[in-house]
Amino acid sequence: MRIDMRHLRAFLAVAELLHFRQAAERLNLAQPALSRTIQQLEEAIGVPLLTRNNRQVEITEPGRIFLDECKKLMAQLDLAIINTRRASQGEVGRLSIGYTDFAITGKLPTILEEFKSLYPEIKINLLFGSTEEQLALLNDGRIDVAFMTGPNRSPGLTSIIIQRDRFIAAVSNHHPLARRSEIELKELAEEPFIVGSMERWKHFRRHLDVLCMTAGFMPRISQETFNSEGIFGFVAANFGVTIHLECANNYIRKGVTTLSIKDANSFLETEAVWLTDTTTPTQRVFSNFIQSYGI
Repeated sequence: MRIDMRHLRAFLAVAELLHFRQAAERLNLAQPALSRTIQQLEEAIGVPLLTRNNRQVEITEPGRIFLDECKKLMAQLDLAIINTRRASQGEVGRLSIGYTDFAITGKLPTILEEFKSLYPEIKINLLFGSTEEQLALLNDGRIDVAFMTGPNRSPGLTSIIIQRDRFIAAVSNHHPLARRSEIELKELAEEPFIVGSMERWKHFRRHLDVLCMTAGFMPRISQETFNSEGIFGFVAANFGVTIHLECANNYIRKGVTTLSIKDANSFLETEAVWLTDTTTPTQRVFSNFIQSYGI
């Protein structure tokens, strides 16, 4: 015979009350039906769990061990039910988030810290990638939300702007311009540029080219690298200059001076993006949460 929850609940009631009639009333059962259920349980296990006579019921030593295990099992079942309900509401589960260099040096750490404090039982998986890579990951269902360079107006995507950064210049501390706090963009026309690779920075490179063309030149690329850390490493070594975003001031490395660009009035936006028609409970919770960070 297979033991089921009916047998366990019957045993727990009798073991707690040590009285068959009272246990039967609690379970809304006839007393003979309760007695048969306990007998079936004992036969299935192969050992007596209770001793009983007309006056009293006692738990055997094997019965005490079984009682302890039953309590653990029922507590685990209760927890499973609670967590399943919470998961349906998005309070428990997993969330995969993609991010770019600009997001992680901007608002994203603050956003994630606050979200984790509110929803500690949602496990967050972070995946770095370019804007183009994240769009592919979103469409493939491998990430739930992407923090990428905007604007994104693709059909089927919902987005919210969470960050808007001005362009800045960065030079080595040993560069003549390092003594300044502000420059005009054309002053960089003859400088070698350190930039992110087209493979990872295509979106930003388009903005950079437009910015420089507006000032009358195209940037002369001397070195390409994959991330901001590499860019500023080469700049610190005086291999060249770069144009980056003001969010870089949050983590700029030693040996680098940042300068405002007087005639660069445009901004670059970072957006939180997700598929409009494909939402999980945790994604809905996060997308509602992120609204307060929109600008």
